[in-house]
Amino acid sequence: MDQAAAKSISMGANGLEALISVLEADGYDVWGARERDGALVLGPIASIDDLPRGRIEQAEGGSVRLVEGPRDAFFDHTLPMQSAKRLVYPAEERLFVTGEDLLIEETPVETRPIAVIGVRPCDLAAMETLTTVFESGPFRDTRFRQRREALLLIAVNCMRPASTCFCASMNTGPRAEAGFDLALDELLEDGRHLFVVSAGSARGQEILDRLDGEAASKEDLQAARDGSRACAEAQTRRMAEGAEQLLKRSYDHPHWAEVAERCLSCTNCTMVCPTCFCGTVEDRSSLDGSEAERWRRWDSCFTLDFSYLHGGSVRKETASRYRQWITHKLAHWHDQFGSSGCVGCGRCIGWCPVGIDLTAEVAALAANDSSSGQQGEERR
Repeated sequence: MDQAAAKSISMGANGLEALISVLEADGYDVWGARERDGALVLGPIASIDDLPRGRIEQAEGGSVRLVEGPRDAFFDHTLPMQSAKRLVYPAEERLFVTGEDLLIEETPVETRPIAVIGVRPCDLAAMETLTTVFESGPFRDTRFRQRREALLLIAVNCMRPASTCFCASMNTGPRAEAGFDLALDELLEDGRHLFVVSAGSARGQEILDRLDGEAASKEDLQAARDGSRACAEAQTRRMAEGAEQLLKRSYDHPHWAEVAERCLSCTNCTMVCPTCFCGTVEDRSSLDGSEAERWRRWDSCFTLDFSYLHGGSVRKETASRYRQWITHKLAHWHDQFGSSGCVGCGRCIGWCPVGIDLTAEVAALAANDSSSGQQGEERR
């Protein structure tokens, strides 16, 4: 079921509270974007009062803060610092425990149903990307699948971009086409404040049927589409065309050394990225040796130990680690999974302490491409 073919209703702003009540009655924990310490975080919400109504991001490279917006909208903000990735792929989890008998007891997956309100189209695309990563190969991650099946995604189509957004050039937004259970368009015009609600799944349709509203008018549906179109046109950043092949032939480009002079290898970009999936395992034992545990936690290709093999790390320099991240994300991800690993959310730009902008770095490579004479298109 896609948004274009779904039944849509219009409901007043108070209908958002009714939606939360329906979700809670169905046993869902309801999550959404919340303001904390001047930033947006993803966490549980009890009512619409917990949403950052009227607030928007002021985002640039290396800086993200919330300020008062021009409208009394619930969703004029864009992205919380964390995506829904951590709900299906936790930053840290125990996999199993064993004792002196060496019998392994797997730690069960907590699968309490969670409904997330306000998921943006770029994060929906990221969830689909993660599903491909964890479920398309010969060894499927059943822990991911159990959590994903318990997750209900309520999208919000974007009406304004943050300055760090570039989803339009990645074809992942600002309008959701698939991957959601319900989608909301928030309209404030002519003294009205309403939501156009559309179903994207059978589960979403069942919830939609229990909401009070009237069939969405053609005018409201058109206003919703026009808002998303204006949002796309307002984006000031974009990914250069042909990034995949450009990066594959830029392995030895001198620009990587220039990036390395600024990059701190802090891992912020990979920690906030909604598609980065690298992880490691740690074995921990009690002091008396009676019990041992295996934990999985997020890892990053920016750490020195990430590429450690017997005798040392393969990527010792910051330049090689940044090149590995951006080249995998934008180029070799296509070879592995059939799409780009970037969804254009812009989190890595805003949360980089020194404001490194991957769209600018690709543009710099493209500007020098014809004169650099780089070889090795298929080098890794």
